[in-house]
Amino acid sequence: MLSRQAIRSIRAAAPARTFARAPAPVRSYAAAAANATQDVKPPVAVYGVDGTYATALYTAAVKTSTLEPTAKALSGLGDLYARDPKLAAILETPTLSDADKGAIVAELQKALGGAANETVKNFLATLAENNRLGVLRGVVDKFAEIISASRGEVELVVTSAQQLDNRTLNRLETAVSKSQYSQGKKLKVRNEVNPEIIGGLVVEIGDRTIDLSVSSKLAKMNKLLTDNL
Repeated sequence: MLSRQAIRSIRAAAPARTFARAPAPVRSYAAAAANATQDVKPPVAVYGVDGTYATALYTAAVKTSTLEPTAKALSGLGDLYARDPKLAAILETPTLSDADKGAIVAELQKALGGAANETVKNFLATLAENNRLGVLRGVVDKFAEIISASRGEVELVVTSAQQLDNRTLNRLETAVSKSQYSQGKKLKVRNEVNPEIIGGLVVEIGDRTIDLSVSSKLAKMNKLLTDNL
């Protein structure tokens, strides 16, 4: 999707594309976060540079009443990372020129389509101007944490040796929602595939892990046999 060839093509078509310099220092999302969060309190604290930007974006989205559209756009960026393995490497390139960054931001907005509201557009431009495009993937993940917390969701991660069908995932969601582990919160189900567990499931909800994998049972059996020899 976003490749060096695509960037060069955009630069050739519009060589004058650069970030305009504001007459006064631009108030970045990261710098604004410390003051803005005094008015808007995120439901959960996230840390690191990406966490600072994610918190500031959440604050800006709340203040501009664009929280849901912004969450949709960030989810779209997450999908973009999943579909394009080269994207992270491109954004983390330390030698990107202003024209490169302008081309990348334009391509990201194009990929998001109508989901790229003004809050997201300004945010992407700020990341580019501050040479922070490389933290975008972390921002997407941290923003998802904040949004889940704001919706009262708790993440249910089901790891299996093969991809599970929706019917199985729905049955697991129903079972866990009736247990003490859900704590009455809405579950956000995610299926991860790890062939190394051989079979069975590993279920993670919040800070709890239920390991029902074949690999875990084999490990316990091997330890039992070793201890008895």
